Amino acid sequence: QVQLVESGGGLVQPGGSLRLSCAASGSVFSIYVMGWYRQAPGKQRELVAAITSGGDTNYADSVKGRFTISRDNAKNTVYLQMNSLKPEETAVYYCHAAGMVVVGAARPRDYWGQGTQVTVSS
Repeated sequence: QVQLVESGGGLVQPGGSLRLSCAASGSVFSIYVMGWYRQAPGKQRELVAAITSGGDTNYADSVKGRFTISRDNAKNTVYLQMNSLKPEETAVYYCHAAGMVVVGAARPRDYWGQGTQVTVSS
């Protein structure tokens, strides 16, 4: 069974940093795009950053210059380094894998992690 397991969330003061990790477990052959979304209470889920297997990245305008996404294809793991965090970035952060090829599966599909809480507060 394939799962996306996130870690690294928590409480941080405004201006602080956190690093999120997400590892795909199970018989994963490859993943086309891995990314991070976030959802604050009462708001829609939004893309934060994404990275392809080739290293191409995409960021929400609000996080450009402060967040960095990276991945280790050999470990099927994606990271999100978040710097200069703001209170309004308090949300549940979700890992997403698009186009995941699983050994024995008929076709690629998308997966979501369970989410990790990030709270930015003094």
